[in-house]
Amino acid sequence: EAVGARLRERGFDVDVKAVKQASSLDGYDAVVFGTPFYLGAMLKEGRAWLESQRAALETRPNAIFAFGPTSAADDLAETAKQLDKALAGLTWLRPVTARMFVGAYDPAKLRLADRLLTKLPASPLHGLAAHDDRDWDAIGEWADKTAEALGEAAVGAGAAR
Repeated sequence: EAVGARLRERGFDVDVKAVKQASSLDGYDAVVFGTPFYLGAMLKEGRAWLESQRAALETRPNAIFAFGPTSAADDLAETAKQLDKALAGLTWLRPVTARMFVGAYDPAKLRLADRLLTKLPASPLHGLAAHDDRDWDAIGEWADKTAEALGEAAVGAGAAR
């Protein structure tokens, strides 16, 4: 929602949808895809959606952001390598920008199996309380950079037609 709002401020017509609601990219000139990472990997639903939209994403400018680490104390640079690794496995996808951010954590929103994992003393989420460490300034700056990159990509595509 925050990225969508920032792009609207920059003059883009934006729809914010969950992947379950975005079965087609017809009518869209660009895509900004956001996904959580869980236990060091992109959620299967996110990767499956990217693969299902491959043909459309190959012909449109796109950008990707992810929320990975659950705490600002985590090494964001190290965690960002998880996004790089996920993108390396999608060689056909060429985002104009990609960025990993620190996220929020709410154990009440976890699925049963995941809640059970947090009960294990060895789990990094064991005993972790709900919190939100998102850096809204960094997210806004990334959205501004993405707006510029998407605009440049659109001009480039228009010039090539």
